Amino acid sequence: MNKLFIGFLTIITLNIALSQDEFFTPGYSIGGYGELHWNQAFEEDNQIKNTLDFHRFIIYYGYNWTDKWSFKSEVELEHNYVKNGQGELELEQAYVNYHAGNWGFQGGVILPSVGLLNEYHEPPLFLSVERPTYNKYIIPTTWFANGFAFYGNYSDFGFRLALIEDLEGGGILEDEHVRGGRGKGYKTTAYNWTKNLSATYTGVNGLRVGGSFTLNDASINNDADSTLGVQMFEVNAKYDANNVFAVFEFGQNSFDASKIEGRNDWKSTGYYLDLGYNVGSLLNCGKIIPWFRTSNVATNTENDAKEITRLGLTWWPINNIAFKADFGKVKVGDEETTEINIGFGYNF
Repeated sequence: MNKLFIGFLTIITLNIALSQDEFFTPGYSIGGYGELHWNQAFEEDNQIKNTLDFHRFIIYYGYNWTDKWSFKSEVELEHNYVKNGQGELELEQAYVNYHAGNWGFQGGVILPSVGLLNEYHEPPLFLSVERPTYNKYIIPTTWFANGFAFYGNYSDFGFRLALIEDLEGGGILEDEHVRGGRGKGYKTTAYNWTKNLSATYTGVNGLRVGGSFTLNDASINNDADSTLGVQMFEVNAKYDANNVFAVFEFGQNSFDASKIEGRNDWKSTGYYLDLGYNVGSLLNCGKIIPWFRTSNVATNTENDAKEITRLGLTWWPINNIAFKADFGKVKVGDEETTEINIGFGYNF
């Protein structure tokens, strides 16, 4: 009887070990986000901008084959529709993901880890109506590309290494900042591969500290022998606890034009600092943060440096919906522009 019982337990144990994934049910997930903006801008007494724009509409779709293997994607429509070169329709993410405990792998259309908003840029995650200017010219949010990524974590530390398509050196030379180098996965090259290494620390409640370093010899017009050297370095920190909300990001991009006749090296630098305090608990109306931003972005020379100050109010009736209003001054040289922005955003 004992032998029979032991044999029965052995069979059960083997069945459990061999079919541990049987309790997992394959299935899909869906989500998305969007945002509506009303923007006004004035130079002295002249109105130079008045737009009402549903800026972004995004749908996420994912599928889990097993508890380790999954597929994730994101399709984005900007400015309502695409016609005559206006608006954009983009496949922003589409990758196979393998996740095994403390490490994982991704392959397909992915987002490199640069700054706080490139990977996670849903409107309820940041204060202002528009994304910070820093995240346009220093961190080219949203930057997506064909490639691979390896990621992992140990204790309170996380790391990620992404190998993605080359930047487009010609686009950077034309725009004089890194945003012009995004290939967006369309017939891109991988002569030199863009290397993106990032790390984060989350060991203190409410605090996230991180940074990244990115390298690429960006080909000019798909010519492997004519390249623009690109180095991107950034550090970031975010604190969201005890009703205090604070964000700081600093980045510097260096461009080596030694292989390009008639061009000199240059750098782009920038930062922004957000400070706010949640008064929602006092008013019993969700989460509401009055906030202040100071920022400076210089993409080539001191003459084009943008000095930005902004005041705003952001209200989250629930965590997934944010109503926003902000007022700002943008100074470039001797010219100053006043901006008024109102909008809302959501994610699900």
